[in-house]
Amino acid sequence: MSPPFRALPPEDQRPEAPPSRPGRMMPQDAPALLTTRAAASILTPDGELVSVVVRDAGAFLATLPPPLLVHGPATLRRLGLAPDAQPVPWFDLLELFLFVMPTRPVVPTPRGMALALGLSPPAVIEADYLVHLLETLHRQLQERAARAGTGAMLGLLPLLSRAGWAWAPFVESVLEAVPSRNRHPYEALRVWRRLPRWEETAQRPPPGSRPVSPAEARTRLAGILGQDAEIRPGQADYASAVSHALAPREGAGIPEIVLAEAGTGTGKTLGYIAPASLWAEQNDGPVWISTYTRHLQRQIEQELHRLYPDARERRETVVLRKGRENYLCLLNMEDAVNTLASRPSPSPSALIGLSMLARWAEETEDGDLMGGDLPGWFGDIFGTSIAYGMADRRGECIHGACPHYQSCYVEHSIRRARQARLVIANHALVLSQASWTSLGRDEIPEEEQLPTRYFFDEGHHLPEAADSAFSLSLSGLEAAELRRWLLGAEGSRSRARGLRRRLEDLVATMPTLEAPLDAILNAAHALPAPGWLGRLHGGDDAPQASVPDLIVNPSESFFLALRTHLEARRTTHDRGTARIDQSECDLRPVSDALIAATQPFDTALRRLLTPLETLVERLKALLSDPDDALEAAQRLRIEAMIRALRRRAIVRVQGWIAMLDTVLDDTESGQGDAFIDIVRSEYVPGRAGETDVGLHRHWRDPTIPFASVMQGPAHGLLITSATLRDQTPAPAPGATLGATPGAGSESGAEASWIAAETRLGTQHFIKPPLRASLLSPFDYARQTRALIVTDVPQNDPDALASAYRLLFMAAQGGALGLFTAISRLRAVHERIAAPLEEAGIPLYAQHVDMMDNASLVDVFRTELHSCLLGTDAMRDGVDVPGQALRLVVFERTPWPRPDILHRERRRSLSPDDPRDYDDRLTRMRLRQAFGRLVRKADDRGVFVILDRRMPSRLLSAFPDGVAVERVSLSEAVTRIGSFLETPPSDPATGESA
Repeated sequence: MSPPFRALPPEDQRPEAPPSRPGRMMPQDAPALLTTRAAASILTPDGELVSVVVRDAGAFLATLPPPLLVHGPATLRRLGLAPDAQPVPWFDLLELFLFVMPTRPVVPTPRGMALALGLSPPAVIEADYLVHLLETLHRQLQERAARAGTGAMLGLLPLLSRAGWAWAPFVESVLEAVPSRNRHPYEALRVWRRLPRWEETAQRPPPGSRPVSPAEARTRLAGILGQDAEIRPGQADYASAVSHALAPREGAGIPEIVLAEAGTGTGKTLGYIAPASLWAEQNDGPVWISTYTRHLQRQIEQELHRLYPDARERRETVVLRKGRENYLCLLNMEDAVNTLASRPSPSPSALIGLSMLARWAEETEDGDLMGGDLPGWFGDIFGTSIAYGMADRRGECIHGACPHYQSCYVEHSIRRARQARLVIANHALVLSQASWTSLGRDEIPEEEQLPTRYFFDEGHHLPEAADSAFSLSLSGLEAAELRRWLLGAEGSRSRARGLRRRLEDLVATMPTLEAPLDAILNAAHALPAPGWLGRLHGGDDAPQASVPDLIVNPSESFFLALRTHLEARRTTHDRGTARIDQSECDLRPVSDALIAATQPFDTALRRLLTPLETLVERLKALLSDPDDALEAAQRLRIEAMIRALRRRAIVRVQGWIAMLDTVLDDTESGQGDAFIDIVRSEYVPGRAGETDVGLHRHWRDPTIPFASVMQGPAHGLLITSATLRDQTPAPAPGATLGATPGAGSESGAEASWIAAETRLGTQHFIKPPLRASLLSPFDYARQTRALIVTDVPQNDPDALASAYRLLFMAAQGGALGLFTAISRLRAVHERIAAPLEEAGIPLYAQHVDMMDNASLVDVFRTELHSCLLGTDAMRDGVDVPGQALRLVVFERTPWPRPDILHRERRRSLSPDDPRDYDDRLTRMRLRQAFGRLVRKADDRGVFVILDRRMPSRLLSAFPDGVAVERVSLSEAVTRIGSFLETPPSDPATGESA
């Protein structure tokens, strides 16, 4: 922090700023504010730079006008001010940045904004630098005005001015805005009227089957990398191995499969893009590249800039696909705009947030709200409901009946994918599509053309993704959501569109639909009614738990009995290892009370299922009518409605009935079954003290349905990751290729491959996979250290926080702290945030800072001396090369969660040695965490585990050559400091660089 006062340049030497409007404060007249949790740097209106401790900052700011700052809500939290004490309307530079450049990525810190604006920020940024950022944004706005690209901004200014947006006078003065008298004041928000419309194209012919040879894959990779690229040993071998997944399959249902493990630093993304892109070009067909998270999808997309540097070609060639719930729904936005316009005094915050969303919607490439080009900090600045409320998160899309169907972002992406070469998806979407395909061709929309080649990156997550995709939940929330989908909002202010609204114009012209529709809506009243959660938890109108028959609604009676069953059977877990927001118990043996409550609910679901099936049959009959009275749009709409009824209602209700049959017929032992049935309760977000309760069915081996649905459409599969296997003795350098192991081979490497194939489910396919293993090119013995700290008490949050603080300060930032429990993460953050920031080390945290994970990683990567706390999502797939990450601290050994699902699966997958199953999963998690540490050849770092109980048998998780030492906390602090301060030695000579 600087001295308390510092002079600024004289007034006549500062860049010219726009003139102030009388009566409205302008940002150039405002104080500038930059905070940490320890102190605030304030540039007063008089030009004095003042440093104030946090406890005095609030009182000091109260004497000043609203300040200029970056990220107002985060600033408020750091100052410890209550929401109603915020200096509104502040001048948040992020808001101005979003208004001027709505789709340009920007990290929400002063340094991040400087880099986004092409500036070179100083090593230490203080409040006066915000004036420089304002001047740069002022110039950017002037350049926009000179290019006459301000129509959308000018249209929104009257609304923003009316809402009291702090920046409105400033923007008006720059753009010399003149109020328009010819447009409705809300017309600027109706972006759907100005968006491009997609047009139908001819269906793409089936792709060819020409293979890609290993030599061709190597040549394409060399072309992508260029002559000056970093040479990565094994990358070309990897590309060569991947090409086998693109060979023609030998028979129906017999895809070519490659399991490829590529150590960190191999360059696997470009390694598989090379053969995939070549195959797509030669065969005029797409390759779908699937990864685990939205953040990783964007990372892969960024890599493709090297292959397709031209933005126009890249947009035509590469498409990023996600579930419909990730995108802006234009019909939802229309409803929100109309609702706001109908109010005599609309909420200023809602008006500003919706205006900013409209500003973004006109310039976004794909309308992706979750991890796309909408900033991850948008919800924190303007309210989470603005963005989340615009997405179709409840499956209410009416497809062809929507007036914005041809402008829909989702439909645009679907149609772009029809002509793309590479489609970047996620495991959840791919498995969902494949599962519906397995039910028949009727489930595939005409606009969807399924691929024949699938590349699964982060393949170690496939079992987890398959478990999520193929499990089934009969919970109060799920059942209430189905009721809402069928009946609509039922008198609330919600925009929910019920089944009658979706079908009303069809019913008016086709009377045969009326009877089954009425029967469905009547039967839907047996599902949980509005307010069910309060009744379940003893609200004013709740019956006594001892007389559940007083609840007329059969579903509510069932869920009350299910909760009683859970309360009686659950056991108390160690809160240090189990989730505190969840409890569970086995379904079997089923109590008499639960059986009694199940029968009426089972009957009610069957009464709902019958008219649903009748309605679908009558809709299908309309499509098969030889009369050509149906227009093409109407036909497409009916097809979409049939699919929606099957997916949202029929298949779900059929599954629920099957689960209830298990309750009613409690004759199975539960041993050796295909399914695991669990009763589970979970806290409901936003409803303190209330939990949802449900019956959950999981496949004992979720890779069985995965193999079943993939072997039909897939001609080739790649499953790749840095951690497909448990760590084994190192193979020879380069790739090792081969078929399945011989029956008599039981070497350590062979056993690890067998275990990997069992876990990933490739043994359920007809043809055995081809295996490839590529070693990491990094010299871990030289570049890393691994320490186990032996004197930090496990259940003492103060001691744990102290350890993190000392270790982070020893590394002077650049540290990632990993936790196995959110509660411990929050406890540590609360204790160390202020002292770290007093030392000049900013601290960010998942589940604390109101940003998505991708934004948090961007901040961490940008602020070189910051620290980040996170859980599983930060352990896997986070790529932070260089000095921004030089220390990883794991708070304890990441054992699998000791829940019922884990108990049953390890019993099935490792019956002879359950402990070995636990160890394998734990070693793979440690390998993933260690892999965050070194991402480039010149990276150096230290890995620390604060768990003296970590057994030595897990140490093989670390790369060969890494000596793991057990040390005290003080020794760890000393070793971290000395290792990171010592220049790296030359591997050839052993001398310091």
